[in-house]
Amino acid sequence: MTRLTVSQVKDLGGQGGMSFSGGAITANGSLTVQHIVVNGTMSGSSGYIIPSQSGQGGRYLYTNGSTISWAEISGGAGIPNGIAVYNGNSTWNKPNWCNRIWVKCTGGGGGGSGYGESGAAGAHTESFVDVTNINSISVSVGGGGGGANYSNRAGNGGTSSFGNYCSSGGGQGANRNHQHDGSLGGNPSQGSVKVYGGSSQGHRNPPGLGHGGDSFWGGSSPTSHRQQQWAQRYRGHAAWGAGASSCRNRERGGDGRQGIIVVYEFL
Repeated sequence: MTRLTVSQVKDLGGQGGMSFSGGAITANGSLTVQHIVVNGTMSGSSGYIIPSQSGQGGRYLYTNGSTISWAEISGGAGIPNGIAVYNGNSTWNKPNWCNRIWVKCTGGGGGGSGYGESGAAGAHTESFVDVTNINSISVSVGGGGGGANYSNRAGNGGTSSFGNYCSSGGGQGANRNHQHDGSLGGNPSQGSVKVYGGSSQGHRNPPGLGHGGDSFWGGSSPTSHRQQQWAQRYRGHAAWGAGASSCRNRERGGDGRQGIIVVYEFL
């Protein structure tokens, strides 16, 4: 038997080749292989090495741009993995698995008055946001405008905003433009989708039958010809951001419904 023992094998240019030491083979330069069979494990720091598959059933391979890892599949395509709802000022904090969010933002509704004079609804905006490099976003939710006695100026709804991505103005209160005239819905100032709030009704007879402006989420509180303070008593039944309905005769109108922000969180 003939044995050839060397520590290196070089090409004719003396540049590329292989080195042998301690049972290991190191390629000096690029190594081109047409077919390779591995009867063991592969290790190292290369970004091309797939992590161990042991115990990873049902997961998928995920990269953050620098490392590869296995991640849970917790929802189907297009289905949010979480939903955050805000009815007051707060901060949205990103879950560690979240990369994108879909935001729906609605301003507060305006207050109502008497004799059919109602409040307008808050605007509505929407945006998709890539939050890969974002940890938190400020949340501001507009309150509902307060009601007023007949022919007086009712309160405007407040503006809702989600960072610099969505901003939805509140609806006007009754009589804010001209006495006895309908008021204007909120102005959508920032977002990929922008929808004005529904406008309201002006003075009318029979008294107490002025519905508030509709918001993106639905209609206003009920009206009544006979029941006292009906719109105010059931203002909580109005949709988020809806304008307040009027109360009968010269009674104080209902309060507008506060706005809302909904954040759909995607993997």
